[in-house]
Order: sequence, then structure tokens, then C-alpha cells
Amino acid sequence: MSFSDLFDSGFKKRNEDHFAAIVRVAMDDGIITDGEKAFLDRLARNLNISEVDYAAILKDYKKHPINAPHSYDLRLERLYDLARMVYVDHIKDEDEISLLRKIAVGLGFHPENVKYIVDKALTLVSNGVDLDTFTDEMKNMNK
Repeated sequence: MSFSDLFDSGFKKRNEDHFAAIVRVAMDDGIITDGEKAFLDRLARNLNISEVDYAAILKDYKKHPINAPHSYDLRLERLYDLARMVYVDHIKDEDEISLLRKIAVGLGFHPENVKYIVDKALTLVSNGVDLDTFTDEMKNMNK
């Protein structure tokens, strides 16, 4: 096995775990709405989750650990990626925003601030900022 095979399998596993954690959040109320399903479909494509793996994760999402990033910067990076996906797809309906808020809590953002954090993230992404600017702005919003 080459070094790149190890990296690829680790990267694939992290993406699957990240996707499974988001499925777990979507399933929090026991159902996946049409809006949540559309969001999950796009996320699976963006994370290179195969149809076979997608079906397996939906069937048994609880077997994947929730690995919320310990680093605030990594949390912001994941939030940035998710907010960009919502923005790029031009689907910012209330279901998606609600799911994004749930995911943000799952990433480790405080529930009391999550509405403000997600709104700020979506605004920054709609303004076309890069990851560095996004991270700086998000860190400075409480100052």
C-alpha cells in the first residue's frame, strides 16, 4: 500500500464520518424532509460519497463517530464549506438554514449564538469572501 493510498482512505473515512454526523443531525427529529434530502444529496456529491456508501450511511449512520473539530479554525472551515454549498446551489430555504444551524451546533458552536453565526457565515459567503477572510471575520464578530 502506498502513502497516497493511506491518505486517500483516511480522507474518505473522514468525509464519510462528517457526512454521517450531518445525517445524524438531520435525523434528530426522526425524519429527513425533502429539503434535507436535497441538501444531503449535494453534500454527498461534494464529499465524493458513493451511492453505495450513501445508502449504507443512511441505513446505519449511528455507527460513525461524531468528530467535531477541536480546533475553532477547523470548525470555521467546515462551516465555510457548508455555507458555500448552500450559497452556490442558490437554495437558502428555511429547511436548509435550519439544518445548517443544527450542523453548526454539532460542530461545536454554542446553541445561543448559532443563528447569528450561521447568518453571518451565509452573508460572508454571499459576499464572495475566501476562507482566510471568512475565518478572520468570524473570529472578529465578537470583538
